[in-house]
Amino acid sequence: MRLLLINPNRTQAVTDAVLAAARAAARPGTALRAVTGRRGPRVIASRAENAIAQQEVLELAAQHAGEADAIVLAVSLDSALWACRELLDIPVIGMTEAGLLVGATLAGRIGIVTYGARMAPLYRALVEEHGLGARLAGVEALDVTPQQTFDDPAAVRHAVLAGIERLVRRDGAEAVLLAGAAMASMAGALQPHACVPLIDGVACAVALAEARHALGLPASRAGSLAPLEDRDVSDVSPALAGLFRGGSAA
Repeated sequence: MRLLLINPNRTQAVTDAVLAAARAAARPGTALRAVTGRRGPRVIASRAENAIAQQEVLELAAQHAGEADAIVLAVSLDSALWACRELLDIPVIGMTEAGLLVGATLAGRIGIVTYGARMAPLYRALVEEHGLGARLAGVEALDVTPQQTFDDPAAVRHAVLAGIERLVRRDGAEAVLLAGAAMASMAGALQPHACVPLIDGVACAVALAEARHALGLPASRAGSLAPLEDRDVSDVSPALAGLFRGGSAA
């Protein structure tokens, strides 16, 4: 199968980390392609930046979905997830959505580690949107930036392990999701030092995308996911405008 990973952040290092995690998780025969945002935030770290990034997700999906059998949103706020599902017929999987769903098979209470105090409420809201609010043990927001992941990886991994320990001891987490595309591939390296399962959202999303493709289930085309027809939008690419008119992805 052909799997497209979309990172709407303008940081190529994040895309590279996501692609490495996807390669480690993908089955033989899965061809991977990763694309990076061209406009909008360098790294999403607020609601406002996420709002801008959602349009870039739609633009990248419209441009590249015609060459893919499934899409993984390699952005930890699952930006534009349901909007993509509304416009496209192929499976679209969010990395945090996937990590939470897999986590629910591992543990009764799931903790989340992320970067930046501002992001904690956004992840709590996202967990609620995915219907797993009752399973959330807590969100540990570290005083770390995504760029530090690449500039000082040893210090960041130490901080992440400390955050995991707090979630386990303070909040009763039985599994921990590392929420942030910059953390892709970190779970495997840290797992020997943790007493609970550490979840990599990219790996989970790749596995779920492959499963959806293998099952051959069609996209829902009823209710809020009914096809759009003759919607008039301006100042977007011709490919995206075509999807709003009811056409297929380029």
